[in-house]
Amino acid sequence: MKLGIMQPYPFPYIGYFELMAKVDRWVAFDVVQYNRRSWMNRNRILHPTSGWQYFCIPVQKVPHGTALSAVRLAAPAEAERRLLAQLQHYRRHAPYFREVVDLVRETFSHPDADSLVGLNLASLAAVSQRIGIAFSPQRCSALDLALDNIEHAGQWALRIAAHLGADAYLNPPGGQDIFRPEEWSAAGIELGFTKMNDLRYACRPYVFEPNLSILDVLMWCSAEEVGRYLCNLGTEGPCHEQCH
Repeated sequence: MKLGIMQPYPFPYIGYFELMAKVDRWVAFDVVQYNRRSWMNRNRILHPTSGWQYFCIPVQKVPHGTALSAVRLAAPAEAERRLLAQLQHYRRHAPYFREVVDLVRETFSHPDADSLVGLNLASLAAVSQRIGIAFSPQRCSALDLALDNIEHAGQWALRIAAHLGADAYLNPPGGQDIFRPEEWSAAGIELGFTKMNDLRYACRPYVFEPNLSILDVLMWCSAEEVGRYLCNLGTEGPCHEQCH
């Protein structure tokens, strides 16, 4: 069993879905401390004039040290309204604007969308369903795992993988430095990394910005095109020629 473990983010970049497409089991790492200056409640889309802008999901104030699993949205309806307002500049140019708006509305209508983890997982599930990726997440906080005596950041994934009986673990390349390969070899678990995603697509009249939210990707590429791209990674070139 090949395992993937990630903190759940709202509508993350396409490399996140690349990892999801390549693992057999997915664990949402929600026992980590909430960090308001992170991707836990924000991501990036195109700015209406140049470059990119953040969109943010406001959450209720919590004490320092609060686990991500305990964080709740400050005002879900207002967060949805603000995100949809930030997406309006795509309307005149993006061929799949309406589909993305429907995706956002579906995410915020999920029964668990009043919590940050619930909303983030709902966003992952909604995108996965559209692009054809199987997604059955488990929350780390619900697995009742013994995760004490962690000596360094890379041991979180190792300990979870060992508890769940994984024979392989896959991680995005950006986190490679936190792992100690000798520990994984000793545990008999194969440690692997995805390659840096290189999907590029036309987005005239805007200038392309890499690694934006999947919302931006789906504005310009159909869900079918994105799904084919992810399924063909490693065997064919990027699908950017197919995207509008």
